[in-house]
Amino acid sequence: MDTSEIDAIRQLLASKPRPVGWSERRQRIDEVGSTWPPAEGIALEAFDLDGVPGEFSIAPGSDASRVLLYFHGGGYCSGSIRSHRRLVTEAGRAGGLRTLAVQYRLAPEHPYPAALDDAWTAWQFLRQRQGMSADRIAIGGDSAGGNLAVALMNRLREAGEALPACGWLVSPWTDLTQSGETLATKDGVDPLIHRAYLDELAAAYVPAGLEAKDPRISVLWSDLAGLPPILIQVGSAETLIDDSTRFARAAGCADVQVSLEIWPHMIHAWPMWNARLEQGRQALASAGAFLRRHLRA
Repeated sequence: MDTSEIDAIRQLLASKPRPVGWSERRQRIDEVGSTWPPAEGIALEAFDLDGVPGEFSIAPGSDASRVLLYFHGGGYCSGSIRSHRRLVTEAGRAGGLRTLAVQYRLAPEHPYPAALDDAWTAWQFLRQRQGMSADRIAIGGDSAGGNLAVALMNRLREAGEALPACGWLVSPWTDLTQSGETLATKDGVDPLIHRAYLDELAAAYVPAGLEAKDPRISVLWSDLAGLPPILIQVGSAETLIDDSTRFARAAGCADVQVSLEIWPHMIHAWPMWNARLEQGRQALASAGAFLRRHLRA
């Protein structure tokens, strides 16, 4: 397998020292994530989702009556609509649907449940303000955004609300207790995610009085029964592989329809680099086919 493209992405990520402060980290992920802008022809529209910033996007020929509600990664402490715009817009093209990216509040300024409350607000905006049926909505996210996507589905189920048609998770961080074995075994090949970094992020997100193993915070430990079909995509060069494989097992044991893809040599959230990474485009094509199968036409 030719790894020259993923090696080039590794070089891009290592081109500057890892930032330390929260503002510096946020600036860095925005800078790197927006290296390649959305493709030509993508229509973008900023929206106020009842107090939560959002952005709709649609590619030519896509079906605006179906929506992917997407939550960016960044450990609940960084990441933005800007950093993930290329990923989200190309996912919409692959799925032939509209996307809604959500700028949920970030820790440590806004620990749990701020992000989940904002996710709930975005869902209600689609359902109530836009009058969309649940079976025309998919929920997706990468890294912490993948955890947030499942937390929202759990909250909807517990509230007796209709669930989305399906869920799409990219490199999800499902266990904020950091108990996965691959945090150690893959530490030498993962250029981004390491245990000390995750511990810092979890400490910023988990409020006093709650444990990181609380199922509302770490969805690996939640009751997953009744959730819609889920696609999980993870790279083999990630310390968070166990967060995906253990979550897939837990969901499958709860009778959830789960598809798990492990992509050789790929790093954390590699579809972000789809503009210059063939495997990123292939992963989005696979996700797009999944979305097309499960969202009502």
